[in-house]
Amino acid sequence: MEAAEMEVDEKDEQQPQRGRRRLPETSTSTMNNSSSSSPTTKRFGLRNTIQTNFGDGYVFQISTREDLTEMAVSLSTNVVKLYSPETGHYLGECRGHGATINQISFSGPTSVLHSCSSDGTIRAWDTRTFHQVSSVNAGPCQEVFTFSFGGSGDLLAGGCKSQILFWDWRNLKQIACLEECHVDDVTQVHFIPGAQNKLLSASVDGLMCIFDTARDINDDEHLESVMNVGTSIGKVGFFGDKREKLWCLTHIETLSVWDWKNSKLEVDFQEARSLASDNWSRDHVDYLVDCHCSGDDGNDLWVIGGTNAGTIGYFPVNYNGTAAIYSPDAILEGGHTGVVRTVLPTSNMALNTRCHGIFGWTGGEDGRLCCWRSDEISDMSRSWISSWLVMKSPKALKKKRHQHQPY
Repeated sequence: MEAAEMEVDEKDEQQPQRGRRRLPETSTSTMNNSSSSSPTTKRFGLRNTIQTNFGDGYVFQISTREDLTEMAVSLSTNVVKLYSPETGHYLGECRGHGATINQISFSGPTSVLHSCSSDGTIRAWDTRTFHQVSSVNAGPCQEVFTFSFGGSGDLLAGGCKSQILFWDWRNLKQIACLEECHVDDVTQVHFIPGAQNKLLSASVDGLMCIFDTARDINDDEHLESVMNVGTSIGKVGFFGDKREKLWCLTHIETLSVWDWKNSKLEVDFQEARSLASDNWSRDHVDYLVDCHCSGDDGNDLWVIGGTNAGTIGYFPVNYNGTAAIYSPDAILEGGHTGVVRTVLPTSNMALNTRCHGIFGWTGGEDGRLCCWRSDEISDMSRSWISSWLVMKSPKALKKKRHQHQPY
């Protein structure tokens, strides 16, 4: 049986305006942080779904090339599958990791995909052939939870248990190790956009650290600042016109916003799920998936929250003045039957000339990839699913959503 194509019409839900900008393609008006007229919440249509496997596996992460010609999907079966984000067609898969794949990322507009795993390796794949082309190994009994490329593009940082390892990607040799700043698993490393010699790390120990990697890297001289979140950190990201702001999601579902240059906490939402739940009529928000930033100056921030039944919403965050989480600018429902793990928006990508009418993709613990439309387009009935990609009822998933648990 072929996977059925699902269509959900867009519906508007009147919500009180509390002064914030809209998501791209949800409204033609722009707003500032003051009161204005009532907006509408967009409920995006589900254009199609793809079942990624036939077992208990589920989707960890979706990543795309800058030119939107390929979309990589990491699965709990330790495989990365490739699809066309424009058509949904299956392209192939990359196999080789022997344990959980913790992060995937394309190298700019090229066909090189990088992945890291709890098998202790960071690997590069040529997605034209689906073959591995290079790799580095963090050593025996190591797990690599996160990685980032910085410097001139050849410096690779990886979060490995409580250490941060550095390699020269040109010769694949390890050149440094930071092991005194964190005492638990390093869950995030990011070279800061616009300041590629500066590295931010985040850990289960609740600390975020900024390092200067411009010279010889060591614990003693290159730690610039430390920010204490106070609980296990899951995801972080940069936003603002100069990428001077930092959002942080924790494993106990809290949200905070920081000025990383001054190590200053700007707002701390300890009850982010409750605040979001109070602003929509769906089930209680059970978890926070990610954050999304947009706007002409990059200062607009949304937190993406979801229910265990698979509905997610884009909730605007006000971090200036009175801190608040508002009613959702977008609701995506009817596609997933379980926890949503990853969200890939495409509607506001700079190079989005291929995926016209597509708001984005989501993946979850039901093993599904869902594509969401952002407007009415003529070929809505066209199937995106190959005949052998059949949909089966997902089995009950007993695995925990977070690999790292708060202490």
